[in-house]
Amino acid sequence: MYGYSDVMLFIWALLATLGLQIISNLANDYGDGVKGTDNNERIGPERALQSGALSAKELKNGIVIAVLLTVLIIGFLLWKAFENEPLYYLFFTFLGVLSVWAAIRYTVGDAAYGYKGLGDIFVFCFFGLLSVLGTMFLFTKFIKPDALLPAFSVGFLSTAVLNLNNMRDYLSDAKAGKNTLVVKLGLPKAKRYHYFLLLGAFFSMTFFLYLHATHWQQLLCILAFIPVFIHLAKVLRTKQPGEFDPELKKVALSTFFMAFFFYLGFNYFL
Repeated sequence: MYGYSDVMLFIWALLATLGLQIISNLANDYGDGVKGTDNNERIGPERALQSGALSAKELKNGIVIAVLLTVLIIGFLLWKAFENEPLYYLFFTFLGVLSVWAAIRYTVGDAAYGYKGLGDIFVFCFFGLLSVLGTMFLFTKFIKPDALLPAFSVGFLSTAVLNLNNMRDYLSDAKAGKNTLVVKLGLPKAKRYHYFLLLGAFFSMTFFLYLHATHWQQLLCILAFIPVFIHLAKVLRTKQPGEFDPELKKVALSTFFMAFFFYLGFNYFL
């Protein structure tokens, strides 16, 4: 996009994102486990601490290792992007540290923000705005206002994955005192919020393509919304929280393929 492309930079940015996701998954396992939120009433797949596959100490050590590896990856990524621009390097180092903190503090600690209904805001900001706009800046050293549209789209979809997860765990979270946004809103309003997120993602991406697409290949990313709309119909019919569980993979994979084909469409199909 905008005439900038660097395969190695893309790979390192992808590795950094995967590292942050791994930290988040391990930290959520640990945080919910030690708080007792993951119990026999939880509907989703058993986690490592909940099942006894790993002890709290082993899981904590895993988080430390994941953090160290991710910090090294982020450091190399920023060095490659900003080798001769120390101010940018320092600023993005701060953002990287903040991202690691956010990945851990969703469920870990007494002030875990996921237990206060703030998870959606953090996911939208870090997995949407920062991931898209930050990566764009790594390549281009500038940000254009219209880049907010794909950032909104990715952010809305990522938040929808979290909301779907929280709708599935609605009953057990409420009993455990994990006050997610779904617990605060109640299931009917959380479903309407879910529609807003997915439709917002679709219209944001569609408007961006209307402004910038010049080849049919760039429209392929819209195909990822076909399973999203099928999923919306399923959510509309769903009455029991446990029925949301099979839908998680559909939304997560749709998000991945939308981003993947968007990247290909504006970098390799021209």
